Amino acid sequence: MKNYDVIIIGAGSVGVPAALSLSQNKVKVLVIDALASPGQGQNKKAIGGIRATHSDKGKILTALRSIEIFSTWKEIHGDDIGWIQNGYSFPAYTDEDAGKLKDLMKIQKSFNLDIDWLTPEEYLKIVPGINKKNLKGATYSPGDGSASPLLAINAFYFKSLEYGAQYKFKEKVLAITISNESNIKIKTDKGEYTAAKVINAAGNYARQMGQLIGLDFPVEPDSHEGAITEPVQRFFGPMIVDLRPFQDPATEDSANFYFYQNNEGQVIFCLTPRHLMKGTASEATSVFLPQVAKRMVALFPKLANLKVRRTWRGQYPMTPDGFPIVGETKEFPDFINAIGMCGQGYMLGPGLGELLSRIVTCQLTQDDIDVLKHFNLYRDFSGIEQFK
Repeated sequence: MKNYDVIIIGAGSVGVPAALSLSQNKVKVLVIDALASPGQGQNKKAIGGIRATHSDKGKILTALRSIEIFSTWKEIHGDDIGWIQNGYSFPAYTDEDAGKLKDLMKIQKSFNLDIDWLTPEEYLKIVPGINKKNLKGATYSPGDGSASPLLAINAFYFKSLEYGAQYKFKEKVLAITISNESNIKIKTDKGEYTAAKVINAAGNYARQMGQLIGLDFPVEPDSHEGAITEPVQRFFGPMIVDLRPFQDPATEDSANFYFYQNNEGQVIFCLTPRHLMKGTASEATSVFLPQVAKRMVALFPKLANLKVRRTWRGQYPMTPDGFPIVGETKEFPDFINAIGMCGQGYMLGPGLGELLSRIVTCQLTQDDIDVLKHFNLYRDFSGIEQFK
């Protein structure tokens, strides 16, 4: 039986950056994943957007650090992970949405985020050709950006190997035993391992990991679909998030949708269904593409002639309030959660990886303590993430 300082369950958007940060701090770490290689769960289904313009201190500070890591990775480590600082934008087509966005912007500016309100004329300069009928303006945060989920997680993975992190792929966790002794035992279908601490970063299967030690974590996956087009010459700047719900008698109702043009010129887009599809089924549906295409072309007619290469379906491991669950459990302080990322594990992952490392090494800062209050498992979950 091999012994480690930390065992991480899950080699995804959070588990791999955590392994990187821990191994950089000379912590002996093992990552266990049931799939064949890193990022084969929901990470490879992420669309790549990275923003700090959230609605609370926890996500804002975590994402700010993630942006620092993504944006400087090539300069520091030499790997091109497809980072571009293309920004995020939330256009408003109703007075109500404009008011809500401006109110949220006050909170965001209180954290010194680079975000401003653009008039319709100013917004048309960065998104030329967008539908200007009833356009009230838009928030725009030029410091946000995007990077390739595939390139990024592999860069983090190979760098963590250089620092000594170990991985076991194609191994399913079957049992977790926590006794009064100093070590936690992990049994898989291929072996047994012990560690002083365990980090649950199991994504869709975070709840099942908790059940192995008699705890029930409020995380339930629901499905979202995305798609990608052929590459074309760049013709607009930021991620565009259309907040408006939409009703069409011919298709299912939908909530917001969003899209951007990546570093290779491909347009990547995703839609939030109004009636959520619970569970982990990953087959693409026939409803998504006609539904989202109609909305996108109405908003931005220039998109009409793009050819879609493929669609896919992935999950958001959701909590009741839309915020992650991160930190120690009261019942078992050496069992640490990093779960319920609500579809934002990719953008939060690098920042969370460093936070998890400081939890393990007992080096939390006051900001860390404040962030963990927002991500506390024992909160009442009565809040709600704004404009997720």
